[in-house]
Amino acid sequence: MTAGHQTDQTANPAEAADPGARLGEILSGLGVSFSSPQPGAFLARLEGQHKLVTMTWLIADTHSLQIEAFFCRQPDENHAEFYRFLLERGSRMFGIHFALDPVGDVYLVGRLPLATITPGDIDRLLGCVLSYSDDNFDHALMIGFASSIRREYAWRVKRGESLANLSAFTRVTQPDAARQLGGQPDAAEPGAARSRP
Repeated sequence: MTAGHQTDQTANPAEAADPGARLGEILSGLGVSFSSPQPGAFLARLEGQHKLVTMTWLIADTHSLQIEAFFCRQPDENHAEFYRFLLERGSRMFGIHFALDPVGDVYLVGRLPLATITPGDIDRLLGCVLSYSDDNFDHALMIGFASSIRREYAWRVKRGESLANLSAFTRVTQPDAARQLGGQPDAAEPGAARSRP
């Protein structure tokens, strides 16, 4: 580090204080449900309508704030279309982006300056994580897991099980009915909460 950079860090109140302690205070103040398995690391629980829960790590280390949230496992099919769908959203995202791990599972990740550890910035970042996860979940599943959704639908019909949480996937499970209703159902239709994949 240059001497000038060290001076800037000391001058910034958000960075001069213990960033981990500050982050914990902010999460508590925002009313976020979280656990802290080690100092400076927080696992927040963000509840959505389409993806029931997005578990999100916020880690304040010496130089930056890291954010990581699991989105879904690697797709079963239509890999190119699936990953293209996520990449096309990248230009409209703030602070975080979609990324893959070595096996192709999808995460929302970001690395930001410690100066972003303020109530307003943390609130905005968590809102972005929840929005990007919840708003894109159904459509991503319809692209990458259509066959699995159809099998699940057929199994539930055969056993007389509830189809309520598959209602957002009518375009996949009942394509003829979807066309009669005016084309493609909205992938972000309310009330289609699920926990898989």
